[in-house]
Amino acid sequence: MSTAPSEVAADVLRCDVLVIGAGMAGLTAGARAARDGRTVTVVEIGDDVGGSARFAGYAWTAPTREVMDEVNPRGDPALRRALVDRFGAGIEWIRSVGVECRDAVPILRFGRGHQFDTNQYVDNCRRLITEAGGQVWTRTRTHRLLTEGGAVIGAVIGAEVERSDGSRHEVRATWTVLATGGFQGDPDLVDARIHPRASRMPLRSSRTSTGGGLRLALGAGAATGVANAGFYGHLIPSGIAFAGPEDFVDLSLYYSEHALLFNLRNERFVDETEGDHLTTMALLDQPEGRGLLIADARVHRDWIVGSYVEGAVAVDKYALASRRGGRVGLAETLDELDYLPEEWGYDGATIHARIREYNEEAAAGGSLRPGRRFDAAPLDEGPYYVIECVPALTFPFHGILIDDRARVLGQDGAPIPGLLCAGSDTGGLYDRAYAGGLASALVFGLTAAETAAGAPGRS
Repeated sequence: MSTAPSEVAADVLRCDVLVIGAGMAGLTAGARAARDGRTVTVVEIGDDVGGSARFAGYAWTAPTREVMDEVNPRGDPALRRALVDRFGAGIEWIRSVGVECRDAVPILRFGRGHQFDTNQYVDNCRRLITEAGGQVWTRTRTHRLLTEGGAVIGAVIGAEVERSDGSRHEVRATWTVLATGGFQGDPDLVDARIHPRASRMPLRSSRTSTGGGLRLALGAGAATGVANAGFYGHLIPSGIAFAGPEDFVDLSLYYSEHALLFNLRNERFVDETEGDHLTTMALLDQPEGRGLLIADARVHRDWIVGSYVEGAVAVDKYALASRRGGRVGLAETLDELDYLPEEWGYDGATIHARIREYNEEAAAGGSLRPGRRFDAAPLDEGPYYVIECVPALTFPFHGILIDDRARVLGQDGAPIPGLLCAGSDTGGLYDRAYAGGLASALVFGLTAAETAAGAPGRS
């Protein structure tokens, strides 16, 4: 990002709210601001609006503050309270723009959420903005934030952008909202700010989210969240490339919380029952970042071939991985695990023995190590379904620090005048924990618009 004045003459446009990024958070902020009577300009680097939201289907989070505190104890208290408290209003907002939200259903083991047509939602938000006289520019790159008096660090008064035809524009705005979707598409940033091996993970997200918002915020003096906050993702079969966005869900091995996962040392290393999204982070820290996921016939029957979430289409993850050429195996008995292919790198006999030990302890109600807090049943019903898996990345938890009004915080902890942020660009909400991505984009997108409606940007 350059902070020097452009050498190319730029047209000057003015609006109340400039939104950088047209995913769930950005379009929510823009549509709400437009409905509130603000003039809105949205700029998006990609070819279309929607981002990763087009691949999703549920807005969900923890149902109460107490549950949120339990599952996300290290997240910023004000942000996690805001997410829970404002989620219901967010669902009503979705309905208010003409999109059906179904009744709440359980999500993961602790959440509650609503299925809705995310494609219809982002398209309706875009239409709300343009019908109110606003602009939505795709294929538009943001070069730098504009600051009052030209200072590198000061009140933000808009941004300089470049459209696909090469024309440059200074968009002057009372408020600027960063909503570029995170930095998961930038290999250097993910290695530096998630994990040294993070760039090796398959990306189950939009590739246009390459840290534009983070770089702009850093240039304006913003603070960022804690190191090693982790990321949201899921386990997927190793050796299978995503053929398209539909694979982001179809290949995700959500059922892992009911199976056993072994690393290349032939050891269990995590309580799998805490959730596939947490096991995914733990696997990245293991040798070569890969592991062997083993389920028995009960888990296959109850979890692999059934709908993981009520209302979702059921996909047999094992059969799909097998058809697509993944490292899979079927053992009629535990004894057959002794014959795992040597080239995979695991010792089948040792894994066989450790599953027998686990089954004996589980049947006796003994102390399991690691524990199995939410499903301590034995895996003793053949056949056994084996898939080698790797972690896949959706978005990072590290990002731009905000307060509960979506205002970007500077290094001194005070809000940077005129600058807001929402969605996966933000940090602080989650720390090695997760309770909904669309929900965060929805709630803090609406919050950003409400902040822009309620006070001058440079107050």
